Amino acid sequence: MNPMSTLPSPSPEALAHSIEVAAHIHAEIDRAGGWLPFSRYMELALYAPGLGYYAGGAAKFGGAGDFVTAPELTPLFGRTLARAAAVVLRETAGDILELGAGSGRLALDLLGELERLGCPPARYAILEVSPDLRARQRALFATEAPHLLARLDWLDRLPETHTGLILGNEVLDALPVHLVRWRADGLFERGVVRSETAQGAGFAWRDRPLAGGALFDAARALKPGDDYLSEINLAAPALIASLAATLNHGAMLWFDYGFPRAEYYHPQRHMGTLRMHYRHHCLDDPFWLPGLADITAHVDFSAVAEAGLAAGLDPLGYTSQGGWLLDAGLLDLMAEMEPMTPPYLRAASAVQKLVQPSEMGELFKVLAFGRGLPGPLPGFRRGDRRAAIFPETDGAGA
Repeated sequence: MNPMSTLPSPSPEALAHSIEVAAHIHAEIDRAGGWLPFSRYMELALYAPGLGYYAGGAAKFGGAGDFVTAPELTPLFGRTLARAAAVVLRETAGDILELGAGSGRLALDLLGELERLGCPPARYAILEVSPDLRARQRALFATEAPHLLARLDWLDRLPETHTGLILGNEVLDALPVHLVRWRADGLFERGVVRSETAQGAGFAWRDRPLAGGALFDAARALKPGDDYLSEINLAAPALIASLAATLNHGAMLWFDYGFPRAEYYHPQRHMGTLRMHYRHHCLDDPFWLPGLADITAHVDFSAVAEAGLAAGLDPLGYTSQGGWLLDAGLLDLMAEMEPMTPPYLRAASAVQKLVQPSEMGELFKVLAFGRGLPGPLPGFRRGDRRAAIFPETDGAGA
């Protein structure tokens, strides 16, 4: 646990909000008989209506928030993505659906570039669970591109059908995960119980034997070794299946940090990938001020790939974010800028973070599914790694 003294102090209002979130989760633990699976704790801490991290009003993205996403670094990310999106939109004559649009910056840059390319979608739908983020997204467009507001449509649920592009940037890592402990005497699910401390009511871990059900089947199939703790994300494959049922003709593009299964459950990663982000600090304790810190886990891209295949989607590509951006035309956009000017230098610094293997270039991956589309899409024409997560492919083409 990171001592509070080493972290930026929350305001009295933020601290009071966290106490309210904790009380809400304690009540849920009591209703459940004294034990909650961690997946439920994570769901409440992040998404409880009016209380969870993503439902609250504090800034989350950029320098004033808790973490920085690729679109916050430079408009070149969204503009590069527009080059791939244009191919899908022209092929399908469809629209865009973005899941979890964050600050709205990606939507703004993407729509702006598509407009410059002469192929803006008639409709840009955003599925956003946070009323606060919806308001921030709308305000961003009202300030910077009010003429594009008419194309935006905020959704409360998935549409019955969609033609065009489905987009998710750092969405899968924020879905609730189960924690599983592999031990010599069997499989155990790690859950959360009340803990009374000198500071008051808190939370503690408690493991329960795991037997039967989808989580048991998934854990038994992995076999990472004894005394091994890690995450299993059942929500991500379920989301892919739901979106596959929605996608009539088009593509899905996912940007996130993670690994193929063999790397995810590597012996050296025996304590899992679960992390919290608070004011640009990375924490290991998910019980620290619930509701004020983001909770994430890396993505098992093999599980996501299997879900897409099972749902009848075509594998269109899988590669590193750095490789994808370079293949999709990032440097061409930089070449249009005036060299050595302040905007150019700021862009160059951001591009280094996006593409360098030691920064976001290798840890972040890009995965594409399609239905009724020819491949490959821009971004996957060189360096496609589909064979790492789609064993039946050779990575050479769709």
